[in-house]
Amino acid sequence: MKTFFFLLVLFSISVSGFAQADKIIGKWKTIDDKDGTAKSIVYIFKATNGKYYGKIEKLFKNPEKLCTECEGNNKNKPVLGMLIINGMIEKDGKMTGGTILDPNNGKIYKCNLNLDPESGNKLSVRGSLDKSGWIGRSQTWVREN
Repeated sequence: MKTFFFLLVLFSISVSGFAQADKIIGKWKTIDDKDGTAKSIVYIFKATNGKYYGKIEKLFKNPEKLCTECEGNNKNKPVLGMLIINGMIEKDGKMTGGTILDPNNGKIYKCNLNLDPESGNKLSVRGSLDKSGWIGRSQTWVREN
């Protein structure tokens, strides 16, 4: 009986961890750090490989913008529709292990995402140069209804 109870508790903890990660799925409004205006809508989704990705669904300013600073496959491609969050995984209740592309400068950073547990409507997005996340910057994205 103790084993059954232990397994039940373990299962409920693991399910709640996945539920937390799945709460980031949806549309998020990105905000310009300089003037506080909306920049874009990013749609975060879970792919069949179990990892999370985000693509730009709407640009509020300059919707025809090309990623001229990008390298590789994204070079001179439209920013609209571009995958900017790649390969995120849920680990210990946080989203980590992936990257984020800044289409303004073409640079790719290590990425961590943290959902505000109280409201569920704010997403802290941290792009960093180092694996531990010390050297970088954060933005707060707001859930789009």
